[in-house]
Amino acid sequence: MPETLFAFDEHNYHDCQSSFRGEKDQEYYLGDYSIEAGSVIDVRAERKAVGPNSIVRLKSRSRLFFRRSWSHIREDATDVTVLWFVKRGQLCVSNQCGSKIAHAGDFVVTRSMTPFFIECQTDDDQVHEVLHMIIPTHVLRAYISDEVATGFAVSAERREFAIAENILTNLLEDDGELAPDTAEILVGSALSVISHAIRDRNVCGRLRQTVSDRRLQEVLRYIEVHLSNPNLSTAMVASGCGISPRYLSFLLKHHGTSFSTLVWEQRLKKAKSWLSSSSDVSISEIAYSVGFKSPAHFSRMFKRVFNMNPREFRAASPEETVLPPGPLLADNANLRL
Repeated sequence: MPETLFAFDEHNYHDCQSSFRGEKDQEYYLGDYSIEAGSVIDVRAERKAVGPNSIVRLKSRSRLFFRRSWSHIREDATDVTVLWFVKRGQLCVSNQCGSKIAHAGDFVVTRSMTPFFIECQTDDDQVHEVLHMIIPTHVLRAYISDEVATGFAVSAERREFAIAENILTNLLEDDGELAPDTAEILVGSALSVISHAIRDRNVCGRLRQTVSDRRLQEVLRYIEVHLSNPNLSTAMVASGCGISPRYLSFLLKHHGTSFSTLVWEQRLKKAKSWLSSSSDVSISEIAYSVGFKSPAHFSRMFKRVFNMNPREFRAASPEETVLPPGPLLADNANLRL
């Protein structure tokens, strides 16, 4: 279960500035924090640490204010990014580029290395609630390489945001059943779907796909499922996807490949991955499992692409097996299935 990060009421809300970072004064970052006085003061934050990240749920019945200035940045130089899910009320973020108002259901980003001012406003029922994750910026860059400025705000109606929010909420409320490494995997999954949603932030509603794109996805999925079948053919795939062999060839050519090239690349990539990750599976078993008709044929094809046979590849060091980017096979390789 989450731990209490802080809890303020009418008796101790004046202490918020010295207590909002938790007992060890290590959560968040330096800034000027204040709570508006009123008839009801009830501000509570729960925290759950997952690796280097913290998931925090903040609820308040009062307006809250936070200012991060250049003097704060020079003093602590903490470089973290906060990903906000506004659940109730509003989150107003102001910086040198202007102001943004995030409503319930919106997603917001703030960064500690740029000055900003935040005002947390309550809704008509005098309630403000946000779920947010504090993550070191260098960790976030593994998922979102593009710079995301403080004050970035977008509607969280996209399904990806809802999935990420559910993952983080479940992690926050976990009572210890999840192992730490499992929790970190789930955080990574949440960050991955958030990164996709951010990259597509200019696309409204559901992403539209052309008929060609949908057909290609069906073809790729069919090939993936039946890759171990050595008799996989254009006729088999076309029939399974409800299209003609001629249209299948046209579709793959339109996307820059051919049927034989696509299938051989998939088989060789899977074989390479299997050889790299498992030493207790025989080379013959790998060959048959990815659709080769014989280990000898597999060995010849593998050496043709990777310049070493499967046994040599398995024994080589990781540095020796690094491949240049790009396709494994050229479309003019005259391959036959």
